Amino acid sequence: MHQIDLFLQFPIEVQHDWFEKLITTGASTEWGKKYDYRTIKSPEVFRQRVPVSKYEDIQPLIERMRQGEKNLLWPEDIKWYAKSSGTTDNKSKFIPISQSTIEECHFKAGKDVLTLYLNNNPDSSIFQGKGLLMGGSQNIQEVNNQSYYEGDLSAILIHNMPYWAQIMRTPPLAIALMDEWESKLQLMAETTQNHNVTSLSGVPSWTLVLLRKVLELSGKETIPEIWPNLEVFFHGGVSFEPYREQFEELIPKENMNYFQTYNASEGFFGIQDRSGADDMLLMLDYGIYYEFIPMDQVEEPFPQSLSLGEVKTNTNYAMVITTNSGLWRYMIGDTIRFTSLKPFRIQVTGRTKNFINIVGEELMVDNAEKALAMACSKTNAAIKDYTAAPLYEKDSIRHEWLIEFVKMPDYFDFFLEVFDNTLKELNSDYEAKRYHDLVLKPPLIRSMKKGTFYAWMKRNNKLGGQHKIPRLHNTREFVEEILENSKTTKKNFNF
Repeated sequence: MHQIDLFLQFPIEVQHDWFEKLITTGASTEWGKKYDYRTIKSPEVFRQRVPVSKYEDIQPLIERMRQGEKNLLWPEDIKWYAKSSGTTDNKSKFIPISQSTIEECHFKAGKDVLTLYLNNNPDSSIFQGKGLLMGGSQNIQEVNNQSYYEGDLSAILIHNMPYWAQIMRTPPLAIALMDEWESKLQLMAETTQNHNVTSLSGVPSWTLVLLRKVLELSGKETIPEIWPNLEVFFHGGVSFEPYREQFEELIPKENMNYFQTYNASEGFFGIQDRSGADDMLLMLDYGIYYEFIPMDQVEEPFPQSLSLGEVKTNTNYAMVITTNSGLWRYMIGDTIRFTSLKPFRIQVTGRTKNFINIVGEELMVDNAEKALAMACSKTNAAIKDYTAAPLYEKDSIRHEWLIEFVKMPDYFDFFLEVFDNTLKELNSDYEAKRYHDLVLKPPLIRSMKKGTFYAWMKRNNKLGGQHKIPRLHNTREFVEEILENSKTTKKNFNF
């Protein structure tokens, strides 16, 4: 708590110290030489000289790093790459993870999560049992006689955990890092149900799948019958609210705690510091220097950013990070707003682009456009307009698509099959969530009558070239509005 209190008391000074340290360390790299880091003496000069980057901007350098070249973005030897959902032209991104990031960011964050939780729950018995972590998968790649590792961030962290942390977690490493999810879930359920599990950590969607598997194998009705000392679920990755009711049904304990974190492949950014709160502390001493771009600047070729000391509350910003893995002024694609400036607390408000990200699928408009085009090509169809949103059904989630066809597909079922499979090919996160229908069920497509979207836009005074149909949305606001004012004239189809 002393270390946390330090950045709470001196947030601007701590951020400036990290800025100077990062610039000094990166000065000898190819990137640092390109922008003459040795003469950068202030954040103002840094913002003027170094451009804001997205993954596609630095991908050539990352590919060279994966081929064995060194000292390109960061002077450390990078052996780890966190694999996450892809950009416009890439199925997957490979985010470099230095040893400094592992230790100064992610592992430090793990200790801080426990510290803040215990600070709110001093009578906790969390260390009297084991923590169940829902880890990802890991693959070893050898290039030019050199080895590097790639996989989900959670798997990378589990692999690198110190011994004292390994003995406090379950399941065994061999199971935690398995690639094949169905077998992995089965083995996790089998090996953990007889342990004294006191905490859960993971993404809500996958954790629910595991809990249901544990109940199925045990024959019990609720989780406390199996793990009576379970007291907390540390969750992150996607919004928890759509899942809260399901968790409370499976874990009917009045003293069960739910603690929010904000971590990504690019870094660990926020931790809930108050029980029952819906915001998080922005963690300022993890080897990350932050900038914030107002939303009206996001699409500008040279967006103007703000430092921590310049932000306001209740305003959406795109977050830009500079890290000790060599991500320089990197726009991660998330939008946040500050709920407090003393201390700096935030809420994650979405993404900088249209998207659906309910279970971690991170489905982007570009994915949808390409998949629809492929489905139309294969079934001799043509589309006028469409929109999509998540559909919450009993014990399941799927995407619901409202499509106005100019020309109907020759075969509805084949259209959906091509569409779904193309999305899997384009987006590795969508592919993972659709695996065996475990988390995300097949999409539902509703064929809308002619003029549906025109009528909706007219009703909402949105006719004209500057207005566009909201293609993907994380809420059902637009879908429900369109459905309410229109009748489906063609059959709905899904698998």
